[in-house]
Amino acid sequence: MTGHLYGVGLGPGDPELITVKAARLVEAADVVVHHAARHGRSIARRIAAPHLREGQIEEALIYPVTTERTDDYRAVLEEFYERCAARLAEHLDAGRTVVVLCEGDPFFYGSYMHLHKRLSGRYATTVVPGVTSVSAASAELGRPLVERDEVLTVLPGTLPPDDLARRLEATDSAAVLKLGRTFGGVRAALEEAGRLDDAWYVERATTDGQRALPLAEVDPDTVPYFSVAILPSRVHEQTRRTLPEPGGAPQGGVAIVGLGPAGREWLTPEAQDALATADDLVGYAPYLARVPANPRQERHPSDNRVESERAEFALALAERGRRVAVVSSGDPGVFAMAAAVLEVAAEDRWKDVPVRVLPGLTAANAVASRIGAPLGHDYCVLSLSDRLKPWDVIAARLAAAAAADLVIAIYNPASKTRTEQVARARDVLLEHRSPDTPVVIGRDVGGPEESVRVVRLADLDADGVDMRTLLLVGSSQTTVAERGDGRTTVFTPRRYPS
Repeated sequence: MTGHLYGVGLGPGDPELITVKAARLVEAADVVVHHAARHGRSIARRIAAPHLREGQIEEALIYPVTTERTDDYRAVLEEFYERCAARLAEHLDAGRTVVVLCEGDPFFYGSYMHLHKRLSGRYATTVVPGVTSVSAASAELGRPLVERDEVLTVLPGTLPPDDLARRLEATDSAAVLKLGRTFGGVRAALEEAGRLDDAWYVERATTDGQRALPLAEVDPDTVPYFSVAILPSRVHEQTRRTLPEPGGAPQGGVAIVGLGPAGREWLTPEAQDALATADDLVGYAPYLARVPANPRQERHPSDNRVESERAEFALALAERGRRVAVVSSGDPGVFAMAAAVLEVAAEDRWKDVPVRVLPGLTAANAVASRIGAPLGHDYCVLSLSDRLKPWDVIAARLAAAAAADLVIAIYNPASKTRTEQVARARDVLLEHRSPDTPVVIGRDVGGPEESVRVVRLADLDADGVDMRTLLLVGSSQTTVAERGDGRTTVFTPRRYPS
């Protein structure tokens, strides 16, 4: 079996810009190949050095010419690549894994491509991309290459100056490589195209020897081959200049964010964005714990029984220019923080503080999805918590919903100190519903302790029911069905008997 050939991009020079895949392949290679001038030094090998190991075969491909003038330059190099390909073919025929080290990207003005065209038709070949000098120079300058519909042109400095000037004048952004002795012609072309004042010069980007400055200020006698001329995005610069000067009072605001019933997969993109851009996160401590830590942000956890105080605290932060996310489990508008914040925000003091509500997947919908479609027809939502309303109001509403034959989603059915209300609610419902009415009991849906089960209304009790539980009480039409795979489904038909 023959070996595998890899052309591995190592990036522009900083060893930390090697990809994980490139590092892994270099470490595993039987044969490591690098190009070098006649002095024998190789930038690619220096970048890869931390990943080389004892026992690897190294092949140095020494160029017969580099920048020297010769009447037959192309023919000399083509013969050189033929000899190099033959050397690598011997390793590949012996079943060895061969990695060719490539500064930058293998297919971006790289020497590897000359080996690739000679060997890829005969051996298994993989090319691993790397960060190019163009990308590195743009990043080090802090100036984007293109924005919106701009066109980027990549040019070799070896083109005739007149040709370069014509192309530079016609493009939005550009990168000119292969400078060194061509620098004078490149500078003249930029000046002829009227682009010299926009041009930047970067040499040995991302390395200890990096130098970056306006191209017009560069001494031509100091320019090495490993340098690049950059014409960055004009659109970016134009729009940057229109932005307001920093230092004005920041505009704060409060976003009341629904986290859904469990992890990130239940979170909407809008909610994710609000959490990511917030300066402060405010909420009940267990809910805040569901948001990944970010050292840029301040977190303000509190007890679950101080909703008004939490709302006022969030509004005060926003009044000072902070972007505040108040988090709620499920949907913030369903027995959660939206009403509490908006109630406080209605006071005159806070009327100018922006407040928005970002919905989340509420527990009723989450539990329903796990069992089928019990909310397929009219339904209502009730809370059994009597902390903010008396039990006689709860009982009256339960009776009214049961008498109206609505499916009922029951939040907050029990807590550590409230265990009797599940049975009391069941008794109220049985005055209007059949004992065989299905009740879905969903707990920690989406979480590690998720459970969903179906019981008869007559058999409903508080066993296993807590604040992480939601009950779905069916109507007279709600149906329990067994699927062919043994799963139980519950659904409420959309048609109602006339």
